[in-house]
Amino acid sequence: MTRILLVFTGGTIGSQAENGNIDLNPDAGFKLLALFKQQYPDAGQVRFKTLRPLQILSENLHPADWQTLIAAIEAEDLAQFDGIIVTHGTDTLAFSAAALGLYFHQLRQPLLMVSSDLPLDNPNANGIANFIAAVQFIRQQISRGVFVPYQNPGQTLLIHQGTRLSQCLPLSSDFISVQSKPCFSYAEHQFRQLLPLAAPPAPASKLQAGFSANILLIRPYPGLDYRRFNLHQVDAVLHDLYHSGTACSASSHGEQHHLTPFIHHCRQQGIRLYLAPGLYSEEAYSSTRALLHSGAEMIWNLSLESAYAKLLLAYGNFEDPASISSFLQTDLAGEHIV
Repeated sequence: MTRILLVFTGGTIGSQAENGNIDLNPDAGFKLLALFKQQYPDAGQVRFKTLRPLQILSENLHPADWQTLIAAIEAEDLAQFDGIIVTHGTDTLAFSAAALGLYFHQLRQPLLMVSSDLPLDNPNANGIANFIAAVQFIRQQISRGVFVPYQNPGQTLLIHQGTRLSQCLPLSSDFISVQSKPCFSYAEHQFRQLLPLAAPPAPASKLQAGFSANILLIRPYPGLDYRRFNLHQVDAVLHDLYHSGTACSASSHGEQHHLTPFIHHCRQQGIRLYLAPGLYSEEAYSSTRALLHSGAEMIWNLSLESAYAKLLLAYGNFEDPASISSFLQTDLAGEHIV
């Protein structure tokens, strides 16, 4: 008998469409389990214990909700379970997968995050296929750690490492891993490994489920005006980069659009500014080098989602700069892209 802790949090997989409106439905969890029993021949060999610590649409997620979710999971005797499944909405799935992947990096069981592109009442929804893949992953004990099974429409179902999942592609319901490199594919009840899984060293002390709510995330776009940002009660700034690891480092259209003066302004306020994502290389654009020379700190080789979640954990667990830097540089859960 396979024992699984099933944690409901809401999202589309926990919603129902009615009169053109999609919203949360408290009975959606029963719908998921009913469909599972109908479509999974060995359903009688799986026993679930269910929890519902959250009931939200994932666009409304706050870092405090991760603490609520983690507390509910850790309140259970996890040694009694072969694995954990967390249902989740798609909008913030990549951020939650990164946060749980980093926090639960020492977890001995697999934890699978399951979403659906459409409410389960829709016959085209992928939620039940994703859920069955999660159950199979646990039953076959493929790997410990946090993973996301997800089937893009018309494609093979893939298993993504939690700390390497990218946000859903715009104007679609498709998910990809960083650099389009998922861990496993799944077809006909079999998993095929596509990417080696690293076994990074675990830190000496366990993390606290503390996530700073004061990390400012800035995304670049043409014409970005840094005068618009208020740094009151900001612990640190994470600045997203264009795909080549760059952001504006020229003042030809005014200092307000130039990132370097904003870096200096942050330093004057005692606020560290981090850059991500960026792949480390001996060669870099002059604009990137100028930003680093000005005092920005690159979080190398992490996705934006993992860099954000890791910063929240860092500033929620540590106070001194050396500990924060050491934590950011440590590969906890395979989040570092090599």
